[in-house]
Amino acid sequence: MAERVHLVSLGCPKNRVDSEVMVGKLVGGGFELVDDPEQADVIVVNTCSFIQPATEESIDTVLEMAGYKQSGSCRKLVVTGCMVQRFGTALEDELPEVDHFLGTGEYHRITDVLAAREGAAPRSYVDTPLYIHDELAPRLNSWKPHSAYLKISEGCDHRCAFCIIPQLRGKMRSRTIPSLVAEAGRLASQGVVELNLVSQDSTAFGRDLADGTDLGGLLRGLARVDGIEWIRLHYAYPIGLPESLLRAIAEEDKVCSYLDMPLQHASGPMLKAMRRGVTRAGQERILDRVRRFVPDVAIRTTFIVGFPGETDADFAELLDFVQAQRFDRVGVFTYCQEEGTPAAELPGQVPDDVKAERQAALMAAQADISRAALTAQVGRTLRVLVDGPDAEHPDVLTARTATQAPEVDGVVFLDGPGADVVPGRFVDVRITQAADHDLVGRVLPG
Repeated sequence: MAERVHLVSLGCPKNRVDSEVMVGKLVGGGFELVDDPEQADVIVVNTCSFIQPATEESIDTVLEMAGYKQSGSCRKLVVTGCMVQRFGTALEDELPEVDHFLGTGEYHRITDVLAAREGAAPRSYVDTPLYIHDELAPRLNSWKPHSAYLKISEGCDHRCAFCIIPQLRGKMRSRTIPSLVAEAGRLASQGVVELNLVSQDSTAFGRDLADGTDLGGLLRGLARVDGIEWIRLHYAYPIGLPESLLRAIAEEDKVCSYLDMPLQHASGPMLKAMRRGVTRAGQERILDRVRRFVPDVAIRTTFIVGFPGETDADFAELLDFVQAQRFDRVGVFTYCQEEGTPAAELPGQVPDDVKAERQAALMAAQADISRAALTAQVGRTLRVLVDGPDAEHPDVLTARTATQAPEVDGVVFLDGPGADVVPGRFVDVRITQAADHDLVGRVLPG
């Protein structure tokens, strides 16, 4: 009888892709996946450690899963991912319940570790992250049958003061375009119609290969994959956006007019302290350039409030920037003081209540901007991709437009869908209502 494995994946979509590769390897190695951890012989937890709350969630999950060694059939617990890479072999003493630890560059060893005879495999595999999966990895998509994340590169060469990612994921290393096109083709053969491209720094894709590979070439290659209808780019660092990228967004029908470009702040002193390498004026020039090439582009961005030294004036400038730029989508995070990052040692740490107030104020301003933009959509007919029942209201179907990314953006609630409106299907809807971040649309016949 095959050993049963339960895998828990925490954190961002990039982590999920790693988990999907592990799942593919486990299934290919003769293991059986189970949804109930109580029934599992082996439990794997793929952790996140980008910020302290993620680390705490990871530890809590590991301890929860360790409980099944007493109450369930679990005989082996394996912890992988960013938390392992961050704290290394120190976790061996802190978490004696765990049998094996695999860092961010070692998750491909999962079947070897589990198949090894007792005591033969080292307890920890933590080294400089070098591995990145290719098209040959037996990945099993776990998101939605019609939508998938495609990791185009791993690691990051930037040294932003608040970020620990380079320590967790290593230096930038890109996959090749043929590898990504091949993986996209395999996903399309499984029913995937939408690709969301992810990495730590998408803008830098191909630079390390030094052979002319860039984002524009990748997008055009993916647009030729039969079955793929939407391609959307995430995590584009603002500096160095190649013209080939902007032209591909403008010219390729399958490439969504959407750009996820984290800006983090707008105040000059804050951008300098964050080591972002750009000023507010520089960011404005970048945004103008993007909109010049792609006039109908929807721009998503994220900001950090409460960074050390952030004054009321700094926050006021950020608020002014958001109101002036009128972004389509905005996420706002409060700064976390992360040990091991330069920002953790900076003076002027901002009180938590001030961070929360600034986050709420910025999100309120963006809600007004978003509602106005979405209200302008009322009466229009839009093409949407049906996702399935809403999590809170299972009797209501949700869908997304080309400028609504999964998990991070709003949705379109479908009013009066017919029997042929099923997940993974594209349908036309007439927009009838708008809220702060979501739309309501009536499905049109046909």
